[in-house]
Amino acid sequence: MEVDEPSRDETELLVEIVALGICGTDREIVRGEYGWPPPGKDTLVLGHESLGRVLEAPPGSALRAGDLVAGIVRRPDPEPCPCCARGEFDMCRNGRYRERGIKELDGYGAELVTLEPDFAVGLDPALGLVGVLTEPASVVAKAWEQIDRVGAQSCRALESVLVTGAGPIGLLAALLAAQRGLRVHVLDRVTGGPKPRLVRALGARYLTGSVREACGSAEPDVVVECTGVPDLVVEVMQATAPGAVVCLLGVSPRGRTLSVDVGALNSELVLENDVVFGSVNANRRHFEAAADALADADRGWLEGLITKRVPLDRWTEALESQPEDIKAVVEFETPGPA
Repeated sequence: MEVDEPSRDETELLVEIVALGICGTDREIVRGEYGWPPPGKDTLVLGHESLGRVLEAPPGSALRAGDLVAGIVRRPDPEPCPCCARGEFDMCRNGRYRERGIKELDGYGAELVTLEPDFAVGLDPALGLVGVLTEPASVVAKAWEQIDRVGAQSCRALESVLVTGAGPIGLLAALLAAQRGLRVHVLDRVTGGPKPRLVRALGARYLTGSVREACGSAEPDVVVECTGVPDLVVEVMQATAPGAVVCLLGVSPRGRTLSVDVGALNSELVLENDVVFGSVNANRRHFEAAADALADADRGWLEGLITKRVPLDRWTEALESQPEDIKAVVEFETPGPA
């Protein structure tokens, strides 16, 4: 689809898009299961995992032409709720937020886009293409911020983490856990391909058994659930040790019913003082933390997460997911030397 070249005012950045990451949300939008076009339109430009290069910047901006940037996805609601008014728009209370490429705002899936400086995060130029991982890493950075807050109130330090699911979010969650010096364990069902190698390269253990077996082996203080598989979500809450923290990052499909003894589950969570919470989206602070985490990570390891790279004219191929795929990226152009 052709769109008009964006009209930039003097307060905005003009950004050429280098690459877009593709995730399950994009696939849901393409299938018509999710997403809202801008008011008055019947189409939505996709793309919320962005990597761009600044072409023009307003006077006095901290960003300059040539800088690599990631665009923040969410915008606060027009009449800010208390959270949006404080810059915590990822915690919007009234649901009137908007999101680039998802909800009522066109995404970054165009060769040129405009971007407000407050919603653009500068990246280390050495990252090159792997800078496209900033948005998913920001979701993980927010989750770890929440976990750290809970851990700060604990009677003992958090030492061991189990991550369920070795997709992009799971592997980035493991990366940030390793950067915190925790003992890291990752549970996934595949036994071949790049996932086991990437986990072990972090100095972490790769597990393929059941959740109960993994919890028995890892004795995790923290579980970061990244699959959204309903059976697994319930089992994670049932299998943790007393005082554990469970962070739910995976979104479960609707319409799936399970037979669960809710009373027994509730009693276990209460009597063991467990903490279970969900986390999604990110604000500027989390994008900046993500950019720092990626800059501190091994570039080769990050490149291993990108298992499919397709040019813009074949972008639909990025929607096709294979069992060993981790992250698919649509390349608009080469990001240049690191």
